[in-house]
Amino acid sequence: MTHRAALLPVAGIVGVVLAWWSFTTLGDVPEFFLPSPPQIFDAFLAKPDYLLGEAWITLIETLAGFAIAAAAGLLIGVALAASRTADRVTLPVFVALNAVPKVALAPLLLFWLGFGLPPKITLVAIMCFFPILLAVKQGLTSAPIESLELAASLCASRGQTFLKIRIHYALPQIFLGLKTAINLAVIGAVVAELSNPERGLGTVISRSTSNFDTPAAFAAIVLLAVISVALFYGVALIERLLLPWARDTSG
Repeated sequence: MTHRAALLPVAGIVGVVLAWWSFTTLGDVPEFFLPSPPQIFDAFLAKPDYLLGEAWITLIETLAGFAIAAAAGLLIGVALAASRTADRVTLPVFVALNAVPKVALAPLLLFWLGFGLPPKITLVAIMCFFPILLAVKQGLTSAPIESLELAASLCASRGQTFLKIRIHYALPQIFLGLKTAINLAVIGAVVAELSNPERGLGTVISRSTSNFDTPAAFAAIVLLAVISVALFYGVALIERLLLPWARDTSG
């Protein structure tokens, strides 16, 4: 059953690639409009070191921003779950800030923080923060009332109740937020790179489309997809290792 579950995603990807290949070949689609998988592979082989180097930059931005957002989301989420007053005062502010289009923030961050990695990492963190915050807050307040009343009847301290009950029930929800955020992190990195085309796969896409080099742009897009899938399943693997009782919530 485990092998079958592992093969199903691979079969899905192979099916998409074959359908794409058939469409571009049988439909005689021009390369500049939609390249076929072999043409994209050839574009990657033409400059693998360059593309992998830019992919590494995007990965650094993604992981750094995600780590900052995870730390901030966990800390603030715990604070909001612990204080109903703080939750009511600050949550509407976070919701309003999250509604601001992130594309509009990219040029402002460039103005405030300058060129280089800081504005890009900051945008990634902003993209990831709210889903993690919401997941942590919702998870920590989802413990069954019966379990909380049992802990109170046993004279458990607030810290013991938090560690033994609230965290136990919150972890599946927290990991759901982390898995949502890790894909948003990749999107945030690309948005930042498109707004500030210095390094990264977003820059490759911007420059390739400007030069009508569609296969190179798609090679960068495929690398972004690989990074996104690998990071998602990396978080899901950590979830499976830490939460063996909650495997049904894993991606």
